[in-house]
Amino acid sequence: MGLFTRDIKSLEDLFNHALKDIYYAEHQILKTLPKLIDKASDPQLKKDLKQHLKETEGQVTRLDQVFEMLGEEPKGTRCPAIDGILSEGDSILGEVEGRSVTGAAIVFAAQAVEHYEITRYGSLIAWATEMGREDVVRKLEANLREEKAADRKLTEVAEARLNKNADKRATTRRTARARPTPRRVAKRKAAPKRRSA
Repeated sequence: MGLFTRDIKSLEDLFNHALKDIYYAEHQILKTLPKLIDKASDPQLKKDLKQHLKETEGQVTRLDQVFEMLGEEPKGTRCPAIDGILSEGDSILGEVEGRSVTGAAIVFAAQAVEHYEITRYGSLIAWATEMGREDVVRKLEANLREEKAADRKLTEVAEARLNKNADKRATTRRTARARPTPRRVAKRKAAPKRRSA
């Protein structure tokens, strides 16, 4: 499938393309999650990411089963969208300074991935339903439930601690910059007053 080709001619073709797309995405995510786990210092975030790594392994197994139900060989197709999302997350994490901000950045990067997966599984479920493949729908719905649960957990840990910790550091810096030092006070006093014309 490439530029100027018309390989998608039916809903089934579209479904098969999207299935290969999410299969590729899940495999890329399996490679990325261990890196996020290593960078996470918050115990709850680390635990949630480890749990989702196991869930992702199970999701790939379910996708293997979906391919089998369809009589197809499990195969992914390169997805520029997930490659971009993962690359952006990696880039942002490379620019973050300090553990307190890293946790918030990990959630930011991970939720971008979760939201991508949620939209893909939602479309696949709708199309499989339209095609009358309830057997496939059940497998995809199980994956979707796990993605939504992972997204909720990320939100909870971010709102409970990570965002606050990251903001405390920024607040401390802002306060330190704004606080007048003896040298600043002396300069203000020594500066001649301007007369208005």
